[in-house]
Amino acid sequence: MLDIKLIRETPDLVKERLATRHDDSASMIDEVLSCDETRRKAETDKQQLQSQRKSTSKEIGKLRANGEDSSGIETEVKKLGDQIKALDEVGSKAGARQSELLLTIPNLPHESAPIGADEDANPVLRSWGEKPALLKARDHLNLAEKHRIISFEDGARLSGSGFAVYRGKGARLQRALIQFLLDLQTQEHGYEEVNVPHLIQRQCMEGTGQLPKFEDDMYGTSDGEFFLAPTAEVPVTNLYREQLLADADLPIKMTAHTPCFRREAGSAGRDNRGIIRMHQFDKVELVQIARPEESLALLEELTGHAEAVLQKLGLHYQVIELCTGDIGFSSCKTYDLEVWSPGQDKFLEVSSCSNFGDYQARRMKLRYKDAEGNNTFCHTINGSGTALPRLLVALLEQYQTPEGDVKIPQALVPYYGSEML
Repeated sequence: MLDIKLIRETPDLVKERLATRHDDSASMIDEVLSCDETRRKAETDKQQLQSQRKSTSKEIGKLRANGEDSSGIETEVKKLGDQIKALDEVGSKAGARQSELLLTIPNLPHESAPIGADEDANPVLRSWGEKPALLKARDHLNLAEKHRIISFEDGARLSGSGFAVYRGKGARLQRALIQFLLDLQTQEHGYEEVNVPHLIQRQCMEGTGQLPKFEDDMYGTSDGEFFLAPTAEVPVTNLYREQLLADADLPIKMTAHTPCFRREAGSAGRDNRGIIRMHQFDKVELVQIARPEESLALLEELTGHAEAVLQKLGLHYQVIELCTGDIGFSSCKTYDLEVWSPGQDKFLEVSSCSNFGDYQARRMKLRYKDAEGNNTFCHTINGSGTALPRLLVALLEQYQTPEGDVKIPQALVPYYGSEML
């Protein structure tokens, strides 16, 4: 969440930067400040009354010791107690509302983020590789049907629409990709592999910013206390919630493979063909916890680690930077990796790499003791390294032959065990 001190001291700057998101978040700042003022005044007034009650109570003891009537002062002390209780209620109510607002206000876009209203303003930073020369590209659905590797009928029979079953060579290819991705990040890029629960407590979802804003997109238990992980970002980053780390511990680099579960509320009609947008999909996530002064450089590093996946697999892709109107709720700066899909004749997002500044760390109470001995909020960075469905789409479609067969990228052959699907 945003630092209340920053809001208090520079409200106009905060409003100005939030306004670049082109949502209504800037309009909440005045109410945050009003709640803050009410809460702080109630606390100040309460402390004054508590001091007054303490000194008055001493008078009661003196009167009683001298055998004098103390009933008048006792009545006064009771009134002070009632006033203190009332101020407690006022302060608690204002504090609760302030916390509620802060949980729903997004992060400030970084000063270097491009200004824009929506995805049309996202600049392309670079591209890698070339589009494969295909006279007539089949899409992944056609290829999957030919090779009988994905069954949407089985997925629907088990769980409904938006689910799929990978069979035979398809399940084997999924497993090979996951192992390849984990080995790349752990053996070449120095990430620690972690295996985390898939059922996550509500406070962890709040910590990384999925809740409360995106609750309709999540699969949760009926009591709202547990949720299926929408991304490994949530459990992996929360491994260090409420921790005070040592300066020497940073940066921390972790990777994890998990299934991801999303209702995708409000996304009807958007890239829903085949396995491009699913309610359940596999993903290998990259997470870094860093010192503030290093986080921008580490975002570049982490983005390069995600790009290495596509380069080793020989897949044509481009990197875009998200503008202020398209950037994620918790992020301050984001790069998207978009892989080329010949069957769709367009680029598909396969990884989103973000720097969250101290936004998530404040929500999680994640700090470290810096070189000067101060307890400082960490910065968090993460990215997909990468999401499986669209990676598989690109692999099938970019490596197809005119006959509809599919070559296996050389980097993946040792994992898959064959040069052809």
